[in-house]
Amino acid sequence: MSRLSRRQLLQSAAALAPVAMAARVGPQPAAPQSTRIAPLDDVLPRGIRARLIDDVNGIRMHVLEAGASTGSERRPLVLLVHGFPELAYSWRKVMLPISAAGYHVIAPDLRGYGRSGGTDVKFDDDLSPWRTLNEVTDMVALVSAFGYRSVAAVVGHDFGSPVAAWCSVVRPDVFRSTVLMSAPFAGPPALPFDTANTPQARAAAQPADTIYDDLARLTPPRKHYQRYYSTREANENMHSAPQGLHALLRAYYHMKSADWKQNNPEPLKARTAQEWARLPRYYIMDLDKGMAETVAPEMPSAAAIAACKWLPDSELRVYSAEYGRTGFQGGLQSYRVGSSGRFNADLLPFSGHTIDQRSMFIAGKADWGAYQNPGALERMQKSACTRMVGVHLVDGAGHWVQQEQPERVSALILDFLKGSAT
Repeated sequence: MSRLSRRQLLQSAAALAPVAMAARVGPQPAAPQSTRIAPLDDVLPRGIRARLIDDVNGIRMHVLEAGASTGSERRPLVLLVHGFPELAYSWRKVMLPISAAGYHVIAPDLRGYGRSGGTDVKFDDDLSPWRTLNEVTDMVALVSAFGYRSVAAVVGHDFGSPVAAWCSVVRPDVFRSTVLMSAPFAGPPALPFDTANTPQARAAAQPADTIYDDLARLTPPRKHYQRYYSTREANENMHSAPQGLHALLRAYYHMKSADWKQNNPEPLKARTAQEWARLPRYYIMDLDKGMAETVAPEMPSAAAIAACKWLPDSELRVYSAEYGRTGFQGGLQSYRVGSSGRFNADLLPFSGHTIDQRSMFIAGKADWGAYQNPGALERMQKSACTRMVGVHLVDGAGHWVQQEQPERVSALILDFLKGSAT
């Protein structure tokens, strides 16, 4: 048997067998039928393996891993947190450079994504497992499952950025440094202050938010993508896209990348409907269209797809196969938590807290994500993060910065980690 064959068999076994937490003892239950799916061996770079970890805050979590500690060696841990509509697989290009520098690197499929628990969720199911503090608990439990009390850095991209930020706010003892990517963190919500004897001050501190109604009154009427992601029809619109799921993802990834030449972001003046309407349609959508219809006109040509080095069709097919199997609702639940406001009170005890660990922000220079919430980038640097050591806008990258420019992102993270160790 060849060396490659042995490796593939071993990785297949690791991907298919449940892996228990270190503290768990006794016989393990049989894996649910839903986990008996094709292993990722053929699409993962050599040196990255897939694992299923049991009992991570009540779910089985699928994790990609590189540079694991062996014997008495205890490598510092780096946790990578993906966004939407991505997977742990989105970190494949930076995991090996970071592990080669001496780190144990793990990247989970978040709750509701890919091969982790929660993907069988329906729109009407309970939202509470996706509330922010429970997603933080998922990350703390995963770190604990790997036998660590703390991590050298938590790195979050897109929706993973606020998850990483909240990890750092809630458990600074566990998450010793923070890298946020593509989505700035403006800090915990503020509590009304000094309003006991001045009711008018309280009213001024909590003005009514009419921006979504204002968007609907524009010509043509518009809507915010996060509100769309919170609707009942969003999952079906994307999962059963008229052009096909694979084509939907191709167009969506294309429109939010540096390959789409219309991406020339700049700061917005204010959080108003008129300013938001300057954002591309994938952020501020036409009111009568779903995401499938929004991105369809921007489907790249066959020649452009063939020339796409950062996301060749074989790699995109990993995403389309996984989302084709699970749908999008597990990922959309977190957007529904945000738009519903049902769990906002969970976060109010952290009002006034800051991220006091070393931190860094990375985004693509062609990414509107850094600017879609006016003032957030500035608040992150001035108040939300007290030890932010750098803001890097990477040339040749849009929203998918760690996939579009992995060498530059890896170098930035490694330079940051060296500074954190001193």
